[in-house]
Amino acid sequence: MGEETERKEETEMKIAAYTYRDFDEARYFQEFGKAYGVEILPVREDPTPENAALAAGCEGVSVLTTDISAEIIRKWSEAGVRHISTRTIGYDHIDLEAAKSCGMAVSNVTYSTGSVADYTVMMILMALRRVKSILKRAEGMDYSLKGNIGRQIGGLTVGVVGTGRIGTHVMRNLSGFGCEMLCYDPMPNPEAQSLGTYVPLEELFARSDVITFHTPATRSSFHMVNAQTLQTMKDGVILVNTARGSIIDTPAFLDALETGKVGAAALDVIENEIGIYYGDYKYQNIGHRELSILKDLPNVLIMPHMAFYTENAVSDMVEHSIQHILNHDGNVLPEHG
Repeated sequence: MGEETERKEETEMKIAAYTYRDFDEARYFQEFGKAYGVEILPVREDPTPENAALAAGCEGVSVLTTDISAEIIRKWSEAGVRHISTRTIGYDHIDLEAAKSCGMAVSNVTYSTGSVADYTVMMILMALRRVKSILKRAEGMDYSLKGNIGRQIGGLTVGVVGTGRIGTHVMRNLSGFGCEMLCYDPMPNPEAQSLGTYVPLEELFARSDVITFHTPATRSSFHMVNAQTLQTMKDGVILVNTARGSIIDTPAFLDALETGKVGAAALDVIENEIGIYYGDYKYQNIGHRELSILKDLPNVLIMPHMAFYTENAVSDMVEHSIQHILNHDGNVLPEHG
């Protein structure tokens, strides 16, 4: 019996979990590591070429949205790692070509769609009701009404760009508000079709009072919102982005905010956020001029990429990352959030 136990321990799969967070992820890594018979090696730092060797002897590595460069991947490959699993839906932070050249599998995860979908509706309502301005005034004991009149979502037209699992959940949430819903996706979803009307992207931009984005970071979605497309939108349009920062051309977006073309915005993601979000920079220069401008605008609500952040979602992220490495799924899962 003792020999069998020893042999089992010797063959137990090992996974190195980088950017391991003790305050929320640890309990799930411990729970699911035990449930799946996997040994979890916690690495609390982000992956770097210098700490890549810590994954030696591990079948796979579990990562978050930090830069996974070709050099890191090469060092992991040399250490015997065969699988990179990101505990996120997006995987644009991973050098996929480098992983392919090293013969390493890459996978992403899915998680409870209600986390982002519910947050999106909250952000839409906060933008429509000028909540940022109301709260900032209230902090200074200013309880006046002037300038803070809001709009009701009922009767407005909401455009949903991307009708995968999250986008469709958003439409489901919005269906009780009495708003008209337009949607766009290269791959129509039957449920979304029952909730709204599919139209070309150009028409959605032109007709929507509020536009919310739920599309992955791809070549076709890169700077989907730019100087030209912004001009086709309604004056005073409200933009909500809980998807990917690269969807919006930030300098053009700032110009549209300054002219009033964009009336308000609620952003959970921005361009070039890697290395900034999830850190504490209150006594430092963050080195991101556009973020500094955006966060000071009274009609722009900035959230630090937290739409996903619920207990349900974190549990899903950890479990699914372990599952993918354990099953050695050799392909990037299609991201259609």
